[in-house]
Amino acid sequence: MLGIGKLAKKVFGTPNDRTIKATRPLVEKINALEPDFQKLSDDEIKAKTVELSERAKGGESLDDLLPEAFANCREAALRALGLRAFDTQLMGGIFLHQGNISEMKTGEGKTLVATFPAYLNALTGKGVHIVTVNDYLARRDAEWMGKVYGALGMTTGVIYPQQPDQEKRQAYASDVTYATNNELGFDYLRDNMKGDLREMSQRAHNFAIVDEVDSILIDEARTPLIISGPSQDRSDMYLSIDVLIPDLLEDHYTIDEKTRQVTFTDDGNDFLEAQLLARGILPEGQSLYDPESTTIVHHVNQGLRAHKLFTKDKDYIVRDGSIVLIDEFTGRMMSGRRLSEGLHQAIEAKEGCEIQPENVTLAQVTFQNYFRLYNKLSGMTGTAATEAEEFAEIYGLGVVEVPTNRPIDRKDDDDAVYRTGAEKFEAVVETIKEANAKGQPILVGTTSIEKSEFLSEMLTKADVKHNVLNARQHEQEAQIVADAGKLAAVTIATNMAGRGTDIKLGGNVEFKILEAIAADPDGDHAAIRAQMEEAHKADEEAVIKAGGLFVLATERHESRRIDNQLRGRSGRQGDPGRSSFFLSLEDDLMRIFGSERLDKVLSSLGMKEGEAIVHPWVNKSLERAQAKVEGRNFDIRKQLLKFDDVMNDQRKVIFNQRREIMEAEDLSSIAQDMRHEVIGDLVDEYMPPKTYADQWDTEGLYAAAIERLGVDAPVIDWAKEEGVDDEEIIERLEKAADEMMAQKATSFGPDAMRMIEKQVLLQTIDTKWREHLLTLEHLRSVVGFRGYAQRDPLNEYKNESFQLFESMLDGLREDVTKTLANIRPMTEEEQRQVAVEMSEQQEQLEQASADQTPKALAGEAREGFDENDRETWGNPGRNEACPCGSGKKFKHCHGRLN
Repeated sequence: MLGIGKLAKKVFGTPNDRTIKATRPLVEKINALEPDFQKLSDDEIKAKTVELSERAKGGESLDDLLPEAFANCREAALRALGLRAFDTQLMGGIFLHQGNISEMKTGEGKTLVATFPAYLNALTGKGVHIVTVNDYLARRDAEWMGKVYGALGMTTGVIYPQQPDQEKRQAYASDVTYATNNELGFDYLRDNMKGDLREMSQRAHNFAIVDEVDSILIDEARTPLIISGPSQDRSDMYLSIDVLIPDLLEDHYTIDEKTRQVTFTDDGNDFLEAQLLARGILPEGQSLYDPESTTIVHHVNQGLRAHKLFTKDKDYIVRDGSIVLIDEFTGRMMSGRRLSEGLHQAIEAKEGCEIQPENVTLAQVTFQNYFRLYNKLSGMTGTAATEAEEFAEIYGLGVVEVPTNRPIDRKDDDDAVYRTGAEKFEAVVETIKEANAKGQPILVGTTSIEKSEFLSEMLTKADVKHNVLNARQHEQEAQIVADAGKLAAVTIATNMAGRGTDIKLGGNVEFKILEAIAADPDGDHAAIRAQMEEAHKADEEAVIKAGGLFVLATERHESRRIDNQLRGRSGRQGDPGRSSFFLSLEDDLMRIFGSERLDKVLSSLGMKEGEAIVHPWVNKSLERAQAKVEGRNFDIRKQLLKFDDVMNDQRKVIFNQRREIMEAEDLSSIAQDMRHEVIGDLVDEYMPPKTYADQWDTEGLYAAAIERLGVDAPVIDWAKEEGVDDEEIIERLEKAADEMMAQKATSFGPDAMRMIEKQVLLQTIDTKWREHLLTLEHLRSVVGFRGYAQRDPLNEYKNESFQLFESMLDGLREDVTKTLANIRPMTEEEQRQVAVEMSEQQEQLEQASADQTPKALAGEAREGFDENDRETWGNPGRNEACPCGSGKKFKHCHGRLN
C-alpha cells in the first residue's frame, strides 16, 4: 500500500516534475521559431542581436525576449559548432536564466547550455561572467563557445593568472567573460586596493553562471580568499619547534579525526615546557601558560597539526623543493595556495623545505560573500540535489533536476563491504582483471595519491596495463581522460570532480583526429577525419558490446556528491555502463562514522576472509553516515559565513568609501569634515562639557592642536576671555585650521592639493583596514573561548568588532587630519638634493651593470670562487650575474632554489 506522500507524488508529480512541465510551452515556442531563424543569413543573425539588445536597453523584459534570443543562439551554435541544442539543453538554459541551479548529468552538454542564458543576459550590455573550476576549462570554453558568441556578434573574454592589466580590463569589458572563481575573487580584492578608477578591472556584478557550482560554492567555500604581504621571518622558530614534535609520545596529545583537531594533553604540555626551557626557546622563569608565551604556544600547536593532521602525498606533495597543497575534492594541485597562520611554514619545516616568510592579510573575502554580490546568480552541475538546502539558505538558489536527453542505461551495484583494506584491494584487482579480459574500459576512483599509486603497483604486478591520473599527472589530464573510454582501457583517478572532459566510449574521436593531423600535417585533412570517424564507430560498438564504461570506486567519500560525480562518468547520453563501490571497515568514513556495529554484524555472520557483504541496507546506513558528515560540514560553513558577514558589512563600507573617494573630483569638504570632527573630539578631551574653566587643560589642548592640526593657536589666551565656552573654542580652532589649509592649498596649487588629499585618504584607509583585519583575526581566535562562560561567541564578536570598527574610523580621521596638516611643499634646496641623489643612484646602477657585463661575457669566475664553498661566492643579488662566470643570472645558476 502506498503512503500518503508517495500517493500524492504519483497523482500530482514532484515539485521538480511541475517545474519541468512549466517550461515545456517555452521550449515549444523556441522550436516553433526555428524555421524562421534558419532562413536568416549570418549577417542577419548578428543584426538580430543588435535589435534584441536595443529592445532590452529600451526596457523590454528579458523574459519576453527569451524565445527569440534562444532561437537565435541555437541557430548560431549549429552554424559555428555543428551542434543543435536538445530540448533538455534549452530547459537547462531557461532555469539558469531564472537564477536556479540546473542539475544535468555528465555528458548532457552543460558547456553549450550556458551560452543561451549568457547571450540573453548579455543583451543588456552589463556583461556576464561564466565561472569555471580551473584555468584550462576557462580558456577551452572561451575559445570553443567564443565561436558561438562571435557568430551572434558578441565579444568573449577570458581571465587567467598573471594576465597583463590592459588585457584583463579588455576581457572584463567583453559581453561574456570566462574566468575561474579564484581569479574573480582576487580581482575583486585587487580592484579595491587600486588608487585610480581607471586601473580597476571588473565592471558591476551583473549575472554569473557557475559551472561545477557545488564544487565552487560549497567545497571551496570553507577557505577564504586572502591577499597577503610578507611579515617578519620566523623560520628559526619553526625549525626549533619541528625538532621537538617527533619526540612526543602518544599520551602527549589527542586527535579527533571527525573535526580534524589535535590538542596537547597535560602531560604533553609539561613535556613541551621542559623541552622548550632546556633549549632556551622559552625564557627562564616563564611558563607555557603565561600570556607572554602566546606566540610560542601558537607555533607549537601548528607544528603538531603539521605532523599529525597533514599527510604527504594526500594533503600535499613536495615539488621542486616547495610544498604544493592538493585539493581534497578534485585531487588537483593548488599551486600558489598557502595555508595561513603559520601552518604552511610548519609543514615546510617538517619536510625540510625552504621556509617562506609568514604573511599578513591585506584583503580577504569568502566565496559566499563574493558571489552574493551578483544581482543574479545561477549554476550548473551533475550533482546538486543533496545540497539543495544549503544552496537555498546561503545563496537563495533553487535546484532543478533537468531530465536527460536519453534514458540512463547504467547498472548501479550495491556496495560491497570487506573486513580489511587488503581484502578489498585484492577484490578490486580481481574485478578489474575480469572486466579487462572482455575489453570493458574501467575507471577506478581513489581518494588519495598514495592509494592510487598503491593500486597502480598491484595492477603492475598483476600485469594489467593502466593509466594513473592524480595531481602528479596534472599536465596530461585531458589526454588521460580522453583515452579512458577506449577498449580495455584501465584508468586510476584521484577524484573526478570538475575534470571537464567527457569520457566517450571508444575514446575521444576529436583527440584522435587532431593527433592524426599533427602526424601528417600535409595530408588530406577531410579524408583523415572521415577515416578516423569510421574507425571510431567500430571502436565504440566494441566497447558497447563489452558493457560500456565500468566505474569502480575503492572508497566512499565524505560527500555523496563526490561519489555521484564519479558514478555519473558512466552512462552518459544513454550509453550502457556499470558502477560499483568496494569498501572496507578500515576506510576513513567507515572507521570514523560507525563501523563498530557493522563489524559486529559481519562477525556474527561468520564471514570468511575475502568475502564481502552486499545488501541495500548497507547502502542506506552509509548514506545516513554521509548525510551526517554533510550536515556537520554545512554547519561549519554556515558558522564561518556568520562570522564573515560581520566583516563583510564593514568591508562593503570601506570598499564603497574608497570608490566614492576615487570618483570624487574634490575631497576638500570630506577632509574638512574630518578635521572638524577631530577638533570637536580634542576640545571634548581637554575641555570636558559641563566643567568649569579652572578644570580645563588648555596647555594640553594647545600642544595637541600643534601636533594633530599643525595650528599654533592662542588657546590658553582664548580660554581666559570672559564668556568663552567650549563651542566658541571649537569655532575659533576650526577657523584657524581652515585658514591654514587654505594657505597650504594656495602654496601647492589647487590641482596638486586635490591629488594629495585623495592619495592621503586612500593610503590611510588601506593602512587602517589592514590593521583592523589583523585585529579581527586575533579577536576571532580568542572569542571562541567565551562559550565556556555561557556567552555567545558570535554576539561577542559582533559587539567587539563594531567597537573596533568605530575606533578604526576615529583613528582614520585623526591620521588623515594630522598627515594633511604636516605636509608641505619641498624647498628648492630639497628638490635639488633629491635630484642629485637620484642621479647618483642611476650612475651606480649603470656602473654596476657595466662592471658585470664584461665578466659575464668573458666567462670569468669571481676570484677565489669555489663551487662547493658558499662563503667564496660573495653576496650577489638574484638578478645579478652568477659569480661562477657562466653569464647566467644568479637565480638561474648557482642561486637556483632546489
